[in-house]
Amino acid sequence: MTACTTTSQAGIRGFRVGDGPRLVEAWRRSAPADAVTADRFRSLVLLDANFDPEGLRVAVDGDRVVGAAYAVRRLTPMAGTDLEPEQGWIPFFFVDPDTRGRGLGRRLLTEALDWLHGHGRTRVDFSSYTPNYVLPGLDAQAYPEAAGLLASLGFRTLYEAAAMDRSLVGYRVPDGVARRLDDLTARGHRFATPSDDDLVDLVALAGRHFNADWARAIRECLAAGTPLDRIVVVRDPSGRLAGWAMHGAYASVDERFGPFGVLEEMRGTGLGTVLLHLVLERMRARGAHSAWFLWTGERSPAAHLYRTAGFRTTRVFRVLRREGAR
Repeated sequence: MTACTTTSQAGIRGFRVGDGPRLVEAWRRSAPADAVTADRFRSLVLLDANFDPEGLRVAVDGDRVVGAAYAVRRLTPMAGTDLEPEQGWIPFFFVDPDTRGRGLGRRLLTEALDWLHGHGRTRVDFSSYTPNYVLPGLDAQAYPEAAGLLASLGFRTLYEAAAMDRSLVGYRVPDGVARRLDDLTARGHRFATPSDDDLVDLVALAGRHFNADWARAIRECLAAGTPLDRIVVVRDPSGRLAGWAMHGAYASVDERFGPFGVLEEMRGTGLGTVLLHLVLERMRARGAHSAWFLWTGERSPAAHLYRTAGFRTTRVFRVLRREGAR
């Protein structure tokens, strides 16, 4: 997130009881455009099944927290039994503005990397950790010093992820989409809010054809009480579940769109476009002012679909990777 480039006298240690509120406040001072609240910090970090207090490197100057770097590795698998034994992540780091320019950012990241390497992690990503990523990657425009520091430590760009937004003020389903919906329905496709029994197929579709984190997100949000009408599913004429779109899956944020997917062999049929707009229609009906999401490939077919539907890129994140032991 934020970085310094030149040595600080701050001490660095693992997370301790009592650090949480000071970490949240230091984060707010350091990265006000991406500040977190105490409850988000609790959910994303402290309650993460993979959280290890020693992996959260905290810089302190007296009784003041002046920076942090979070390193994490899998203690519980995302799916099956795979603990990804070579993989580690650094989901975030920051340095207090008053403490920059003294090498503290480099010290924090070096300690985080050393901790991961000590646990056998030879490949480290910033910051695409699932399930609890803070941001998809580095916004180099917002944090140019951090970009330079990460590059100097051997991190290289894997790909870019785009965050997109669309105003829903005055939204209505485009006539062409409405006609496509009628055509697909006439051909035997069925668009609907899923029933409880449909959820078995939905979670399986997300996990098998997309990724385990989407299946987890759907399962957990529904178990926590997200209403089924936040989801639209489509079954093809044979009765097979072919895709879905939804909103409100993450932290019950109604304006956050996704996850969203259509079987690969059904793409290009208009199913995705119809699903997207049916969910936008529901979001507007619930009073949503906008729709947004954090992560799609900047040049992917999905990004093209979103742009056609009126979404525009609002931020670009670099997903970074460092390989090899120090």
